Amino acid sequence: MRYEELAEEPCSITRPLVVLGDRWTLVLLKQAFAGVRRFNAFKDAMGISRSRLQDRLDRLVEHDILVKQKAADGPHEEYRLTEKGFDLYPVLMAIRDWGDAYMAPGGQPVRYLHRECTGEAHVRLACDACDETITARDVTVALGPGLTG
Repeated sequence: MRYEELAEEPCSITRPLVVLGDRWTLVLLKQAFAGVRRFNAFKDAMGISRSRLQDRLDRLVEHDILVKQKAADGPHEEYRLTEKGFDLYPVLMAIRDWGDAYMAPGGQPVRYLHRECTGEAHVRLACDACDETITARDVTVALGPGLTG
């Protein structure tokens, strides 16, 4: 199966990979959540080529994850996260939690703290009926309306 064909798969894990499935896109989103908004600031922070950065920014704009708009403080343009983009934050935090657990032998390189109480932010998978914390061992898969409809 070709990479582009993944977008047609009836799977809510596979389809987003067409948009998010490369390291530069995830690093770009990490920078956007850190407040980076301008093309050259992304380029400097990431060490990425101009053409590759433009391609990733264009893809995120095309999919309404970022919006390109005129900057409030000058004639240049900037990229801002949309609501759809902000909804990706738990995805990045899940990757961060995994990275801290398995790829940070010296401990967390960065801590993400709740502004109000300074507790650590972590992703929690919970059942929507009973609110119990669950893992992959607690889940079974069933066909949904997008496949059975």
